[in-house]
Amino acid sequence: MDRIFLSPPHMSGKEQTYIAEVFESNYIAPLGAFVNRFEESVEAYTGSANALALSSATAGLHLALRVLGITQGDYVLASSFTFIGSVSAILYQNANPIFVDSDESWNISPSLLKEAIARAPRKPKALIVTHLYGQVCKLDKIMAICKEEGISLIEDAAESLGARYHEQQSGTFGDMAVYSFNGNKILTTSGGGILVSENRTWIEKAKFLSTQAKEDYLHYEHKEFGYNYRMSNVLAAIGVAQMEVLNKRVERKREIFALYKKYLDDIAEIQFMPEIEGSCGTRWLTTLTFEKTSPKKIIDILDKKNIESRPLWKPMHMQPLFKDALVVEDGTSQKLFEKGICLPSGTSMSNDDIEAICGLIKGAL
Repeated sequence: MDRIFLSPPHMSGKEQTYIAEVFESNYIAPLGAFVNRFEESVEAYTGSANALALSSATAGLHLALRVLGITQGDYVLASSFTFIGSVSAILYQNANPIFVDSDESWNISPSLLKEAIARAPRKPKALIVTHLYGQVCKLDKIMAICKEEGISLIEDAAESLGARYHEQQSGTFGDMAVYSFNGNKILTTSGGGILVSENRTWIEKAKFLSTQAKEDYLHYEHKEFGYNYRMSNVLAAIGVAQMEVLNKRVERKREIFALYKKYLDDIAEIQFMPEIEGSCGTRWLTTLTFEKTSPKKIIDILDKKNIESRPLWKPMHMQPLFKDALVVEDGTSQKLFEKGICLPSGTSMSNDDIEAICGLIKGAL
C-alpha cells in the first residue's frame, strides 16, 4: 500500500493557478503581489494588525528576539516540551535559554514558569511559549505572569494557526507571534512562516532586518547587519491558495482526532492530549500516551505496514545541545516523551485508513 505519512501536504487545487500568475508576471523572486496578498489573508483571518511573510517560522522567532532587544547574555524562558525550531533562535542571539516543563495540559506550566523566573540568575527578558500540537496553552495565567514581571511574550503558534482561545485566534495574545507553513503543517508553502504583531514599528523593523538591513539609498548602504529571510512570491502564491481552505483543514484535523478517540477511547491505558477549557485547538497531530505499552512497539508495527508515526517531542532540557541550560522541571514532559506517540493525521487520509490504524494498535495491545 502507499505510505501513510504523519502530516503530508494537502493542496487546495488553486495553487497551480496562482503560481501560473506569478510566472506570467515574472515576479518569481522575493516580493510581489502574492506576498502582499498572503500577508493580508493572514491578517484578515487572525485579526492581527500586521503580518510579515518569511522563509520560516524560526526566522520569525529570530527577528522577534532581535526586535525586542534580546542580546548576548540575556535570559529567555521557553517551553521545554517542543521542537528545536522553537528555541534555536535564542542561541542565534547568544542568549541563555531557561526551559520550563509542562503541566497536565502538556503545555507549559504557569506555576513552574513563576518558579523559573524566581530562579533565573537575572530577570528574563522574554518568554517563547509553544502551543503544542496545535493546542493552546493557559494564556490567561501566562499573560498575567508576563505582565506582572515585565517579560515580553512571544507565541510559537507554528502548529496552531486556526486554534482559538475564548474565540480569539492563537498568536494574537502576545507581543509577537509566528505561524509555520512548513511541509508538515496544517497549511504549507513548502517552507515558510509568518511573523505577526499589533506593533507596526516592530514589524517594520523586522521587515528591514529580513531584507539584509538595506538603508533607503539608491546604492547599497548598511548601518547594521540583517538577514535574507523574506518569502518568495512563488511560495506566497501557494500560501494564498492554502489560506482559502484553512477552516476546512482544521475541521478535518479535529474529525481525525475524534475518530481515533472513538476507536481507541475504550482502552484503559490510552490517554489522549487534553484540550483546556475555553479553547479549540487545531489537533495538528493526534497524540496520545500508553500507560504500559512501549510506543516504540507500536511505531515498529505501524512502520511494517508502511504507516509513519513518531514519538512525542523529546524535551529540550533532555537534549545534549542544552545539557548546561537552566531548567525547571518536574518530570512531566520526560514522562510524556517516554510514553507518547504521534499518529498519522494528514487531512487527505481516509476514515478507512484511521480505522485500519486503530485496528493495528488494538491488535498490538
